[in-house]
Amino acid sequence: MSPKAPTPREPTNSAGPPEEVARRHHDLAAEIEDLAYRYYVLASPTASDAEYDAKMRELEAIEEEYTSLRTPDSPTQKVMETPSTDFTEVTHLQRLMSLDNVFGDEEFDAWAGRATREVPVPAWLCELKIDGLAVDLVYERGRLVRAATRGDGVTGEDVTLNVRTIGNVPSRLSGSSVPELLEVRGEVYFPTAAFAEVNAGLVESGKAPFANPRNAAAGSLRQKDPRITASRPLALTLHGVGAHEGFAPASQSEAYAVMAELGLPVSSRYKVVTTITGVKKYVAHWGEHRHDIEHDIDGIVIKVDSLALQGRLGTTSKAPRWAIAWKYPPEEATTKLNNIFVNVGRTGRVTPFASLEPVHVGGVTVGTATLHNEDEVRRKGVLIGDTVVVRRAGDVIPEVVGPVVDLRSGNEKPFRMPTKCPECQTPLARGEGEVDWRCPNTVSCPAQRREAVFHLAGRGALDIDGLGYETAIALLEADRINDIGDVFHLTADSFEGLRGFGAKKIEQVLSGLQAARHRPLWRLLVGLSIRHVGPTAAQALATEFRSIDAIMAATPEELAAVDGVGPTIARAVADWFADERHRGIVERLRTGGVSVVDEGVPERGSGVLDGLTVVVTGTLAGYSRDGAADAIQAAGGKVTGSVSKKTSYVIVGDAPGSAKYDKAVQLKVPILDEAGFEALLSGGPAAADPLVRDG
Repeated sequence: MSPKAPTPREPTNSAGPPEEVARRHHDLAAEIEDLAYRYYVLASPTASDAEYDAKMRELEAIEEEYTSLRTPDSPTQKVMETPSTDFTEVTHLQRLMSLDNVFGDEEFDAWAGRATREVPVPAWLCELKIDGLAVDLVYERGRLVRAATRGDGVTGEDVTLNVRTIGNVPSRLSGSSVPELLEVRGEVYFPTAAFAEVNAGLVESGKAPFANPRNAAAGSLRQKDPRITASRPLALTLHGVGAHEGFAPASQSEAYAVMAELGLPVSSRYKVVTTITGVKKYVAHWGEHRHDIEHDIDGIVIKVDSLALQGRLGTTSKAPRWAIAWKYPPEEATTKLNNIFVNVGRTGRVTPFASLEPVHVGGVTVGTATLHNEDEVRRKGVLIGDTVVVRRAGDVIPEVVGPVVDLRSGNEKPFRMPTKCPECQTPLARGEGEVDWRCPNTVSCPAQRREAVFHLAGRGALDIDGLGYETAIALLEADRINDIGDVFHLTADSFEGLRGFGAKKIEQVLSGLQAARHRPLWRLLVGLSIRHVGPTAAQALATEFRSIDAIMAATPEELAAVDGVGPTIARAVADWFADERHRGIVERLRTGGVSVVDEGVPERGSGVLDGLTVVVTGTLAGYSRDGAADAIQAAGGKVTGSVSKKTSYVIVGDAPGSAKYDKAVQLKVPILDEAGFEALLSGGPAAADPLVRDG
């Protein structure tokens, strides 16, 4: 397709065109512009050069006969090369209002009381408040004619070319009842999973990285070259309607349903509830599961569902009286990065972390945050001395998201990874194709011994009551234990002379050790701190081999053949057990009374859950998460953390992860509540009726 320059024509007819000719001209011009856009911007043409040229010739012929149609914005009068965005100021058809905020039950109750004082509200619509960039889209006769930023609510900047590059934004509406005019509002967002990758590309090319996904969305949308916007994984979710003709739903939820039929991107996570209690349950649920979503949210928007009632309630000078934003506590804050240090983990991994000016974020005061690895520090473009954005998502370890580049003074310094272990001075090593530096001194490195003992005693492994981090440090520093192999040889005399260990504390530790001696084999495998071996791989190995001796004797090929293991994990397991020092640790655990066989696991083929894969999500009243996994294992089943076509059942407790539940519904995997889970454990699939729920 070659650029089309204006071709002067002698006018032949200055009279107004018939209606059908004008409509054909309008549709043809729109089609040509769309073809040129796909060719030059998206690099994904949908028509051949010949087809494009034929349409252009037809348009020229129409304009030659009816010259009034030959306007400056016609494709015949423009060079159809790569277009650019100039952010022209445009006026919205209807003003975009802001939302007032509430931050808790008391403030929400006061707002709801005001909203319902004169008008009873039969239903509320609750939806996620996406932390993105607000935009306004206008469709005329089904065609996207304009997209603009919010601006001041009255005027914004024209970003039509850029918005058209977003994958889920239709250029034309679908369906049988397309409105004459439809103005819609929504949020453009940047998926959190892709954020680090895009920032890395910016840093590698010498450009400043984005501070967070919202900034990434704004920066990506405000590019003069739409091809740059097209290269970014932006998405749009709509949440409102402005001016309209031929569009008359009775409620907000009905509007969303009609918008979805038209092919517009609306959220599937909104919910209509009839009580204030229902609103608060929705707010609480997504407060716990806000990180199960593909984009950032900073709260919940609650709206009166009835559009007639919205009209009666009206607006203040800046916000509607019929909607409110219930904001969650902020999970991001900015602070000074004073220095970057490293720590050494239980498998020898050396991890950089940021030493910060203490800042309150996510409900706690944070003074350190992870930086993951040397490459990640470089990818994020973080310098020592930067002002940085820190995120704390739920119970996740705080992390540095990125620098605030505009606040740099010029005195910042790059981080340099140490060449030796900071604890044992062993030269660090980085395997080919790996991102982590490691201390290879796996047996005598003080940091690795300390972390390994704490991990062995943790809830995810043998869950030794009383053996916490401080206790582990005290025992190691006093030479009462040397490594994890000595832990189960502790006696009351082992604590003699140690400060802070009275009779009650000693008894707690010894009782914890006794209970931990009889944990399932997979928990012991997790506790050994073998690289790559987490609960899923450990359960698969324990189910297949049933004893630690059988695992030690297995070849890498035999280990890799186990479903859920594979060659990488198999090689790590084989290498670990091939080390005589590690075999010595296992032997000392055995002589310390730790069970190294799975006597409670049924023979393959004899358990009621044999061959079944189960996912547990949410909180069960009768089981801890680990207890539910143990029960499934004891019945011969396999526990995994994600839902797939291979999943046999999903067990759903209170406050389940929406992603897992939705995936189970999508794949038609049977879903059981706790009662169904009990029936499954006792009688197998024949005894368990799938749970039926409203979507």
